Amino acid sequence: MGSEPPARRGPRVEVTSAVRKGPPARRVAGWAEAVLGAADPRSRAAVSVLLCGDARMRRLNRDWRKLDRPTDVLSFPAGEPGFLGDVAIDVPYAARQARKRGHALDREVQLLLAHGVLHLLGHDHETDDGTMFRLQRRLVGKVFGPGPDGVPEDDA
Repeated sequence: MGSEPPARRGPRVEVTSAVRKGPPARRVAGWAEAVLGAADPRSRAAVSVLLCGDARMRRLNRDWRKLDRPTDVLSFPAGEPGFLGDVAIDVPYAARQARKRGHALDREVQLLLAHGVLHLLGHDHETDDGTMFRLQRRLVGKVFGPGPDGVPEDDA
């Protein structure tokens, strides 16, 4: 009877950090678990998160979007049962954005996680009528509390 491991109740997150600075992988995993749990409470799907630098993000953006420059976050939906996909966050890019916007790097990574997870769940701010940004605002407030929500001013 006691040989079965307990069933996992929440989403599974694996974080790989390829950067020296930035929030610890364990903290990011907790944030991602919270975002997944709030965004899709019934899901038990797994997600992987990569914390990378500008060069790696530039390669990913060039290979997948044909844009030869780094960006803050990319999402790669898996289309597999039980695995939503991958979120890649450029930590130095996020640090520059955080400084420019006047908030902490941790908050910026939280915003990018929420944004990336919403993309994995099928939302797309480039083609919807503002739905994704409204969801992002509610999700960030619910999971991380008051403060910046990452929604561009003209979509507020």
